Amino acid sequence: MSDTGQAPGRNQEDSGSAFLHKMEGQAEQDPLSGVDFDELERNIYRPRTALSMVLTWIVSGMTILALVPLFAVLWMLIWRGGQKLSTALFTELPPAPLEQGGGFGNAIIGTLIMVALATLITFPIGVLTGVFLAQAPKDSKLAGGVRFSAKVLTGFPSILAGVFAYGAIVLATGGYSAIAGAIALSILMLPTIILTSESAISMVPAKMKEASIGLGATGAQTVWMVLLPTAMPGILTGVMLAIARAAGETAPLLFTALFSNYWITSGGHFNVMQPTASLAVLIYNFSGMPFKNQVELAWAAALVLVVMVLITNLIGQSFSRQQVQQ
Repeated sequence: MSDTGQAPGRNQEDSGSAFLHKMEGQAEQDPLSGVDFDELERNIYRPRTALSMVLTWIVSGMTILALVPLFAVLWMLIWRGGQKLSTALFTELPPAPLEQGGGFGNAIIGTLIMVALATLITFPIGVLTGVFLAQAPKDSKLAGGVRFSAKVLTGFPSILAGVFAYGAIVLATGGYSAIAGAIALSILMLPTIILTSESAISMVPAKMKEASIGLGATGAQTVWMVLLPTAMPGILTGVMLAIARAAGETAPLLFTALFSNYWITSGGHFNVMQPTASLAVLIYNFSGMPFKNQVELAWAAALVLVVMVLITNLIGQSFSRQQVQQ
């Protein structure tokens, strides 16, 4: 009786073992055993392959043609501006007409100060707006209007930002100043920071937010301690891109900060309520002068400005890679 009772169990075990051995045998087989490599061999005489190769050559050639002007401009900047590079460029003031030497140290400092002030103005507003857009319901009309306005501002002419700051700040304060220039630049920086902040916060996994709420955190604590730290590399990428754009703007500063041949420091501290020099305006002013020294300084200033923008973009790309790795 015992042997008869155990027979079904043994049969099941034997069939299970046989099934496992069969599966292992199939797994050990070469997965490419049934592939006909002759059929997959690249053949330029096939219409699809030939068309793919022709289109690849066309796209590669067009890419090279598009890069030629870029590298030509870079080579011209390095060749013309590099000849004038020296320590004096970063430590001396712009020269007067017919005067030799000189530099644009005040323009470098003025550019850094105005961009820094614009970043201080724009960063909290842009990030908070991005948080609102990312957390708002999809059918929110207010969020849709803010998002639409931010996208419209991305194509906003820079000269109009300068005109607005001129009417709102310069006329109200009675003079050109670095503050007016920073406000004009902040208008141009704001949409980039808003849209990149929203995108970075939206990429945070929903499970992280749900886990935070499940642990008893409030909505504000979840945003402050979970969403923003996680999305910060992406947010900083947007900030770097906005800074790179603002650093090269000329038109807004012509209406707001104007220009100055002197240092922004006054009495040992920065006086931001006076006309301030910037690299973009210096290039604009000196490039049209009939004096060789000023024209050479304009080339050198253009090279320095391009290097500053390039470094800013590289920093933004590094933050972007951190966001992707997370």
